[in-house]
Amino acid sequence: MTARRPAWAGRNFTLLTGATVIANLGSSGALIASAFAVLGAGGSATDVGLVATARTVPLLLFLLIGGALADRLPRHHLMVAANALSCVSQGLFALLVLTGDPQLWQMALLAALGGTGLAFFAPASEGMVLATVSGEQAGRAFAVFRMGMNGANIGGAALGGAMVAAVGPGWVLAIDSAAFALAGALRAFLDVSKVPERAAGRGLRHDLRDGWQEVVSRPWLWAVVVQFAVVNAVVAAAEAVYGPLVAEEHLGGPGPWGLALAAFGVGTVVGALLMTRFKPRRMLLAGVLCVFPLALPSAALAVPLSAAWLTLVMFVTGITIEVFAVNWMTALHQEIPEEKFSRVSSYDWLGSIAVVPLATALAGPVQDLIGRAAALWGCSALIALLTAGVLGIRGVRQLTRRTTEPAAGGAGVEADAVSRC
Repeated sequence: MTARRPAWAGRNFTLLTGATVIANLGSSGALIASAFAVLGAGGSATDVGLVATARTVPLLLFLLIGGALADRLPRHHLMVAANALSCVSQGLFALLVLTGDPQLWQMALLAALGGTGLAFFAPASEGMVLATVSGEQAGRAFAVFRMGMNGANIGGAALGGAMVAAVGPGWVLAIDSAAFALAGALRAFLDVSKVPERAAGRGLRHDLRDGWQEVVSRPWLWAVVVQFAVVNAVVAAAEAVYGPLVAEEHLGGPGPWGLALAAFGVGTVVGALLMTRFKPRRMLLAGVLCVFPLALPSAALAVPLSAAWLTLVMFVTGITIEVFAVNWMTALHQEIPEEKFSRVSSYDWLGSIAVVPLATALAGPVQDLIGRAAALWGCSALIALLTAGVLGIRGVRQLTRRTTEPAAGGAGVEADAVSRC
């Protein structure tokens, strides 16, 4: 007997999920490879940070523009073009590493091109799965999609690290370039015949203002965006700065810390699997409640707990934050008008990453000022207090899952349409 895919997982859903798995397998390994490429060229830890920053800056600069364009242009065209740019930038990066003596400015420039591609890709793709399935199956589709994405991130990081050690970072970057090419080719085969024509906009500035109004007119939406602007920042500070230091001094080095991070990734896959069955009626309430455990890893590092207990905490946290993520995507799918989704998504993305560079830059000085344990307890307290505050928003507590398709003009679309892609 041949396995049959679910009725809601049509051709477009399969193509989109497959393309995302392929791209994330390459990208997760390439993040490791780019760092070792800088070090292999004689760069310092500061140089590694500069190349990473070069990728982040254009992401911050162009996200909102990318969201506005994705609501004006065919989104699948924007996604394929962004994949092409990432393919070229990573291919040139690989060529420099394999054939020459790459300079820091060259690697930073190519990293910036990759960040630019992501800035235009992310808003266009954020709601891509919702447009391939019916509203009643959206939560399950998001969960399956994210399960594949998270699994690819874990596998890509593991394979990438092993390949960097075996054949060098240049070949890993070349594989990432090929992965972007293949992912873009799959997205080019999407069936967009049922996507409605987009009305002409009134200008980029108007579109951005219109998207902003969509965000601020919904207290539940802007409250969660503000919450995660801070939550993501303090989690990044804890994981990127404090975690490795605690591991080095108390847990036995990078091995146990890497195992704890891997456990978090495995937890996200388990959480996504759980969400294929779990459909809470008050989806946003259930999701926000699951943010509270995100305060636990910082607390575990502050104690610090043993490596085994930290690994368990990270695993549980991965499960709960994935429950939030799927419920959040489902809420956006249900409540945001389809023709404005990418603009709203771009504000969501921007809020999620805007404070991260500042938090990681200040992590060291804050530790010097108040001590590492106090800084980590402060991270936990901020997460818990902000999450409790968001629960005070009535819309967060009362937003209810619909059991029928939204009316025309809302987020509901034809099951085979791919307006997000």
